[in-house]
Amino acid sequence: MIKNVVFDFGGVLMDWDPRYFFRTYFNDDEKMEWFLKNIAKDEWNIEQDRGRTLKEGTELLVMQHPEWEKEIRAYYDNWTVMLKSDIPKNVAILRKLKGKYDLYGLTNWSAETFPYALENYDFFRLFEGKIVVSGTEKLIKPDKEIFEVLLNRYNLKSEDSVFIDDNVKNIATAKNLGFKTVHIQPETDLGAELRNFNLIF
Repeated sequence: MIKNVVFDFGGVLMDWDPRYFFRTYFNDDEKMEWFLKNIAKDEWNIEQDRGRTLKEGTELLVMQHPEWEKEIRAYYDNWTVMLKSDIPKNVAILRKLKGKYDLYGLTNWSAETFPYALENYDFFRLFEGKIVVSGTEKLIKPDKEIFEVLLNRYNLKSEDSVFIDDNVKNIATAKNLGFKTVHIQPETDLGAELRNFNLIF
């Protein structure tokens, strides 16, 4: 029987994308996409999610690509613009689950930027602090170790839990650990997926 619902945040409850800032900055989609694919890559950003400081990550990238210094420094200076909004349809489901199931967060997020989201979006309070943040733990999904931090810290059993994420690699790890899973894609109806596991809300 499902007792726990574990949410990823970015792409599930929060709409974050560097394009929300850089589209206006560059005013040239082709140049923007080249910059994000070749300079400020996901692989670079994820190291800040793993615990590297924003300053260290920025300086390292500037050293590697000095001709892009202005754009690189603009990345974290304008990070809050990239955090466009919550995702209302999924936040609505989260609110309905509160009080019926135990709610947890497991997120790849910089320890330096996560407090902004925590302060500015009230739905995070529904988790009552039961959130594991990669940047704080110095561990990151899809590595199983961060899932084990969640399970051990809150004395959870994976077989009693549903894990929701938009990243297929994270979903694969969760499945291997025994979680029920919901892979969020643009067309996913989260409520319907959870009801398939007999959740009532």
